Amino acid sequence: MKYLMFFFLLFFLTSTSFSQGSGLSIGANYPIYPSTVSQTETFITKHPTNKDILFSTANTITFQPSFFVSEGVYATTNRGSSWFGSDTCNGANILFHQGDPGITIDKNGRFILTRLGRPPFYGIYSHFSTDNGLTWSTQKQITRDGESLYERASVIADINPASNYYGRVYVAWVRLAGSFPVEFSFTDDIEQSWSNKIIVNSFSQRSSGPDIEIGLNGEVFVCYAIVSSTSPFNEVAIAFAKSTNGGQNWSVNNNAFEVTGITGVLPTKSNIRVNGLPRIAVDKSNSQYRGTIYIVTTQRNRLPAGSDPDIILYKSTDNGNTWSQPIRVNQDNFNNGKIQYFPAIDVDDYGGINIIYYDDRTTTSDSSSVFLSRSTDGGITWTDYKISDKNFKPTPIGGLGQGYQGDNIDIVSVENKIFPVWMDNRTGNYQIWTTPISFQPNSVNNENVVPKDFILEQNYPNPFSAGASSFTSRNSGTKISWQSPITGWQTLKIYDILGNEIITLVNEFREAGKYEIEFNPNVIDKKLASGVYFYRLQIENGSDSGLRFAETKKMIVLP
Repeated sequence: MKYLMFFFLLFFLTSTSFSQGSGLSIGANYPIYPSTVSQTETFITKHPTNKDILFSTANTITFQPSFFVSEGVYATTNRGSSWFGSDTCNGANILFHQGDPGITIDKNGRFILTRLGRPPFYGIYSHFSTDNGLTWSTQKQITRDGESLYERASVIADINPASNYYGRVYVAWVRLAGSFPVEFSFTDDIEQSWSNKIIVNSFSQRSSGPDIEIGLNGEVFVCYAIVSSTSPFNEVAIAFAKSTNGGQNWSVNNNAFEVTGITGVLPTKSNIRVNGLPRIAVDKSNSQYRGTIYIVTTQRNRLPAGSDPDIILYKSTDNGNTWSQPIRVNQDNFNNGKIQYFPAIDVDDYGGINIIYYDDRTTTSDSSSVFLSRSTDGGITWTDYKISDKNFKPTPIGGLGQGYQGDNIDIVSVENKIFPVWMDNRTGNYQIWTTPISFQPNSVNNENVVPKDFILEQNYPNPFSAGASSFTSRNSGTKISWQSPITGWQTLKIYDILGNEIITLVNEFREAGKYEIEFNPNVIDKKLASGVYFYRLQIENGSDSGLRFAETKKMIVLP
C-alpha cells in the first residue's frame, strides 16, 4: 500500500503543469533537405567551438531504379537558417553502405559518421569529413568480425580539454549474435585505426540499443536496454555502464532500474514498429544540476507510466551509482489512451532539460504530432509544447522489416536555441523536419558586453563560511566574477593549499563576456575545512587552443 501511495503522490506531483518562467518561441516547421528519397532515423549534433555549425543525418532509402539504403549528411553553417548536403555519404566504398548512421564532431571540427556495411561486407565502418560534410574519407572498419550482424552504433567525441582523453572518439554497439553483447571501440585519431573491440557487458539476456555520453571529467557512460528472451523482446530493464579510464575497463550494472518497455507495433498507427530504448544526457551547465545524468525511455503498465505508452525519466546525481524514482515527463491526463513514443533528450547550457517525442494527444489515434517537454528544475516539473504545426499519419516503409518507420528522433541545443529533428511524412514521403525554438534563460551570467581586458576579480565575500547550508545565510558561500575579451575554453577550479583540486566550477567553451558563479562549499562531498584555498581561471583561445590567460587568487574559508 505504501508503494502504491508513493507512486500516486509521484504521479500527482509530476502530472501537474506548472509555469517554467519564460516560455518557448516556436517557429514554422520546415524540412532541412527536401528530397524524393525517404529520410528516417534522424540525428543531430553541434560543433564544439563554432556555434553556427550543426550536423544532421538520417537513414536514406531509395527504391528506384533499385533498392538502396545509405546515410544522409546535412549541415548548416548559419545555425539553421539554411542547410546543404546529400542523401548519400560519398565515402568509399559507396556500393556497400547499409545505413544506420551515428554522428559526432570531434575536437578539430571533423565530422564523423559511423554506419553498417552491406553484405557480404558485414560490420561497422567509419568515415570523416574535414569540409563540413561535402566530401568524405574512405571507409575504416571498426568491427573485425566479418560474419556478424550489428545494431546501429552510437558514437561520441570527448571535446573537453581538461579530460585525460581529450579528442578520443568512442563508439558502442550490440552484436546480433550469441548473447547480444554490448561492444565498444575507440580511436585517438579518426584518421588512424580503431582499437580492438572491448566487451562492455557479459550477460545471459539480450542487450539492445546502446546510447553513449561523456561525463564532466571524461568518464564514458553507456546505457542500454536488457530485453526479454522471447518475442517481441520487450525492454525489461535499463543497464548502465561506466568507464573512468577511456573505455578500457567498465563497471556495469545490468539492472540499474527495471522497466516495462513498448517494443512491438502500434495497431492504431498502421502497425508501425516502436521501441522503448533509452537515451542519455549529462548536465554540463553551471546550474545547480551540473553533473546530473538523465536517462529517458518509453514505458507502459508500470507506474508512473499508464496503460498507454508514456515518456519516463530517471536521473542520477552520483555518477550513476544510484538512480531516482521514475518521473512521468508528458503532462497529458493519465491513462487517457494517448500514445507517446521515441523520446530524445538534451540538456541546454542553462540546465534546462528538453525532451522531444511523438504524441497523438491533439489528433486522432491513427496520426501523430511532435511535442517537446521542458523542465528547468532538474526534472521535477514539466511544461509540454506542441512543436509540429501539422499532424501526420505514420505508415510503414517497405524493405526494412515489419512496420519500419525508423527507430529514433533527436534534439540538440546551442546557447538559447533548441534544434529538434524528426521524420514526418506529411508530404507523402518521410523527410527530416525541424523548427527553430528559442527560450529566454531564467538566469543569464553573460552580460553580452565584450570586455577589453582579462580580469579575475577577488571573490566576495571573503572570508566566507563553509558551515551554512544556503546562500541566504550570512557570509555562507562566495561569488567569483571574471571577464574575457575572447571566445574560448574557460576553466575555473578550486584548490587547497597543497595544490589538490577540490572542485571544477567551470569547464566549457564560452563567448567573450562577463561572468559570475557562486561557490557553496556544501556541494563538496565532504565538509570543507577552514583555511586558505585558491581559485584558478584559465582561458584558451578558441581558434588555436593556445593558453591566453591564467590567474590564481586566494580565498579564506571560515569554520
